Amino acid sequence: MKPTVAIIGASNDPAKYSHQSLHAHLRAGYDVYPVNPRQTEIAGLKCYPSIRDIPVAPDRVSLYVPPAVGVKLLPEIAAKGCRELWVNPGAESPELMAEAERLGLNAIYACSLIDANARA
Repeated sequence: MKPTVAIIGASNDPAKYSHQSLHAHLRAGYDVYPVNPRQTEIAGLKCYPSIRDIPVAPDRVSLYVPPAVGVKLLPEIAAKGCRELWVNPGAESPELMAEAERLGLNAIYACSLIDANARA
């Protein structure tokens, strides 16, 4: 079974790291679920308005949103469930990391794009 990833803050803009991460995860063999409430499709994939709407509990969640937005999304992420929460550079804050820990999320402060490229 393929591993799954939700890319929260996915973008259609090829210059954005979230877009590059989406493609890196595809190359690494992941089933990718883009999450962005302002998009319906990204890179030919159905885009979901929130993590609540994706059809699986993803193995990995990768955050590409500002810390203040990410903190608000953490309860939804915890409720959906995931093995790893990747907090990419720029998405982190002490408050976000503390809340992720409080919710029992396995938060990894690192770039999921680099990790996915290494696995591809």
